[in-house]
Amino acid sequence: MSKVWLITGASRGLGRAILEAALQDGGKVLASARDTSRLADLQARYGDRLATFELDVTNEQQAREAVSEAVRRFGYLSVLVNNAGYGHIQPFEYMPADDFRAQIETNFFGVVNLTRAAIPVMRAQGKGHIFQVSSAGGRISSPGLSAYQAAKWAVGGFSDVVGKEVAPFGIRVCTLEPGGMRTEWGNEARTTLHDLPQDYETSMAGFKALMDAYVGHEVGDPERIAKLIAMLASRETVPARLVLGSDAWQVVEAEEQARRESMQGWKAVTLGADFDSAMPTWPSE
Repeated sequence: MSKVWLITGASRGLGRAILEAALQDGGKVLASARDTSRLADLQARYGDRLATFELDVTNEQQAREAVSEAVRRFGYLSVLVNNAGYGHIQPFEYMPADDFRAQIETNFFGVVNLTRAAIPVMRAQGKGHIFQVSSAGGRISSPGLSAYQAAKWAVGGFSDVVGKEVAPFGIRVCTLEPGGMRTEWGNEARTTLHDLPQDYETSMAGFKALMDAYVGHEVGDPERIAKLIAMLASRETVPARLVLGSDAWQVVEAEEQARRESMQGWKAVTLGADFDSAMPTWPSE
């Protein structure tokens, strides 16, 4: 039986690559995006195996309608890919509140809305895969990405919990944490940071220089990642989280090592929080 996919943010970047990989694998897809006109070429090539749906993932009602449409068109739902998202690089102090909230709404609540809509269908079926496209930024902290990375950390925690809740129903939840990819993400993210505020030179100049040099030269291959996701969708066992890309591996490993060392350095203070514990010896300044 061919898989039925619902993919958000499917009109460009990684979402488009996942859409093509799913179709090449013989799947049927409901591809959602704010602008589905960019999918006309694939619609002509794949015919009835591809349906499109204009979707604002922040709209809970539209999320339910998208899942219902996938089931109506194809009879069931095998795979949900929550891919829609974006980020803006800017010091938190300078980021407008509406921009911060909009990034949280799309990157986190968009995932919540589609996941909530898909679970009852997959539970009734007794199986299904949910892939949350997060980021290595869901494990690390990069100055300038407060809203984006706050949302991605939330996606990871939310999905870890939900994955444990729905595992007995045959639903597999996997949070994907790629590093840099050669998509439009980097150029869009930098549109809010043409000039770095002088008072943030110390904390952000290094990251801005890194982004300026790295965008367009990312090591992550969206087409290869998409093929890996298509292969994961056929596996009974998937990890709760999967880091993707050598750059993601390096930064996540370094961050988690630093976190472990910090925990060890402050262990005495941690244990000093218990009833009847001795006052701790504090780490040296």
